[in-house]
Amino acid sequence: MKNNDKTGASAPRMKKNLLQDKVMRFLEKENRQSFNYKQIAFAVGATHPANRMDIINLLEELAAAELIQEVSLGKYKAISNRGTENVGIFVRRSNGRNGVAIDDEVILVAERNSLHALNGDKVKVEISAQRKGQEPEAKVIEILEPKDQVFIGTLQVEKNYASLVTDSKFLAADIIIPRSKLKGGKSGDKAIARITQWRDEEMNPRGEVVDILGKKGENTAEMHAILAEFGLPYKYPENVEKAADKIGAGITPEEVSKREDFRGVTTFTIDPRDAKDFDDALSIRQLANGNWEVGVHIADVTHYVAPNSVIDREAQQRATSVYLVDRTIPMLPEHLSNGICSLRPDEEKLTFSAIFELDRSANVVNYRIGRTVIKSNRRFTYEEAQDIIETGNGDYAKEVLTLNSLAQSLRRRRYDNGALEFDRAEVHFEIDKDGHPIGVYFKASKEAHQLIEEFMLLANLTVAESIGKVPKGKKAKSFVYRVHDNPDPEKISNFSQIALRFGHRVKTEGSAKEVNKSLNRLLKDVKGKGEENMLAMLAIRSMAKAVYTTDNVGHYGLALPFYTHFTSPIRRYPDMMVHRLLAKYADGARSADKLKLEDQCRHSSDMEQLAANAERASIRYKQVEYMQDRLGQIYEGVISGVTEWGFYVELNENRCEGLVPVRDLADDYYDYDEKNYCLTGRKFHHQYTLGDIVKVQVARADLDRKQLDFALINDEGNPNKPVEPKKGSKNPRHNPKDKKKTRTRGGNERRKGAK
Repeated sequence: MKNNDKTGASAPRMKKNLLQDKVMRFLEKENRQSFNYKQIAFAVGATHPANRMDIINLLEELAAAELIQEVSLGKYKAISNRGTENVGIFVRRSNGRNGVAIDDEVILVAERNSLHALNGDKVKVEISAQRKGQEPEAKVIEILEPKDQVFIGTLQVEKNYASLVTDSKFLAADIIIPRSKLKGGKSGDKAIARITQWRDEEMNPRGEVVDILGKKGENTAEMHAILAEFGLPYKYPENVEKAADKIGAGITPEEVSKREDFRGVTTFTIDPRDAKDFDDALSIRQLANGNWEVGVHIADVTHYVAPNSVIDREAQQRATSVYLVDRTIPMLPEHLSNGICSLRPDEEKLTFSAIFELDRSANVVNYRIGRTVIKSNRRFTYEEAQDIIETGNGDYAKEVLTLNSLAQSLRRRRYDNGALEFDRAEVHFEIDKDGHPIGVYFKASKEAHQLIEEFMLLANLTVAESIGKVPKGKKAKSFVYRVHDNPDPEKISNFSQIALRFGHRVKTEGSAKEVNKSLNRLLKDVKGKGEENMLAMLAIRSMAKAVYTTDNVGHYGLALPFYTHFTSPIRRYPDMMVHRLLAKYADGARSADKLKLEDQCRHSSDMEQLAANAERASIRYKQVEYMQDRLGQIYEGVISGVTEWGFYVELNENRCEGLVPVRDLADDYYDYDEKNYCLTGRKFHHQYTLGDIVKVQVARADLDRKQLDFALINDEGNPNKPVEPKKGSKNPRHNPKDKKKTRTRGGNERRKGAK
């Protein structure tokens, strides 16, 4: 990452009065947005290194004098001169801290002034004049656009009334349900309800049951509740299932004649043991010139799913399959995903393929992309393929070993070119027949996984390049790209400072290739060390999120100028979009509507994020359920997050994460230092910081909130014992000037929320 400053140290240092004038003018001109000190420095041309510190100090002074406002940590804007009426998005919280988001600022709204607006509603508000030393307040005067939403909770049915005790962090009140609107629900049922009325004078909203999920605590009911919480479907519409059931394989001589025939070429799939939707297969044969022809064959889903059909509309809305801890909710009906489109062994299948001629060093000599027909010879699990790689024995050993050798060459070249090497072991649960977790195990990426990964990456980048890379003077046609933007320099800088505490240096300036090689070195150096998992996670968090878009900016993490998703159309709608565009352009059609494609890309990116959130929620639920059986047990772990309400600890044994609440740290008053990710005791100066190894006891397991609480155990095995500092000792990590203080007494601090 190159420094964006154009003048740098050669620019003259501005005097403070001129600097203040420029800063105030800039903030007043851009009064609807907030900025950090780097953005402000760049905007006013203060590129001399010394001016950076001048601006940090100046912003703090101006905020203290109430000439500007700090709307969030390190972000400043002009004092609002907005009119008394504004439009914003209502933010409701179960802890009562309601607000309205206007531009970058959230303004407090007391419940009595909320008109009972719900989280996400578009509202018109009246803002009171800000009094010195107090936060501004707003009053909702109209709900302009109510957000369509439902709430998940547990029914309590009494003789004369019923209510839904919600699990929502956005609603503190229970929903009153008339007995006629229960849909057959009984006490203890997990249910979905919507609010139908909430009168100004009433404390509780009224509503109706939308669906009954099952008994509270039952595995399927709880998994469906998680899906519903994120607005994700948990069952298929009957008309979509019926439409899918009518589709036949259709592998006729006429259809085969239109395709390249690979039925006589050695072909196999390698997938997880429990997979049913095999959407990719590899073929391999040696050519007369000694090179290898490798085919990456992908299920031809779009041959069966017509654009704008009932199945297509459902798939487009879902955008992705959802993988919870114990189940898959497929994007396509099972008749397609696990049946007709799945590349099962010994069955003829229609595919869309990228076929490569590779030399012995895995250099691509030639490639072609087109529709094919295959017949898989063998279905391998990853474990079976790995056994062949390690022993050299087994079915199709020569082909598997050749593919592995080529894949490892591709992999080495990728990392030499600056790709990032994030290789974290995945946590999996052993689950009994009732869905209860009885064990935890870790899945590391081995060569068999890498074999598949490398050829999928090769197919994806080649497909993207085939459309996006055009001769000079010509314009590329609209296409769907998978992009990963450059990381925020500030996040990388913060990460490097944390890594330095553990003795690891990370390069923060220079080319992307240099920075990534530095990160890869760190990730290798921390293997097997206590800080490994935490630093790997923080490194990932310092990166931008990968998204789908028609505007190609390249893929930073893979160090590729072109990249897309072509290889999983059974489970990702963007891959279906890519297949259709490839076929369209192969027929000589003009460029597709870019705006329409971009809307579909944005929706797919949003749904991908929702699916990831639901997956994480299901893992948290199983972690809490697993640890519920281990209350009172003591574990060693690493501090994985620090907040004003306590610190999070990830257990070494099973990667379960829980909170040590600051209210339980009764030995001292603790100050939260956000910049240095630590809590520091005022009297004894004991410090809890990111990466510290601690011993904890499992204290509470709240399944409704998916929350674990730990009690801290000191080295002597006694909880909450004050730690006396040694005489004359100093804490090198504690700098009072760096602190953003949150004055907290361990026993009195109120829990603020989740990480």
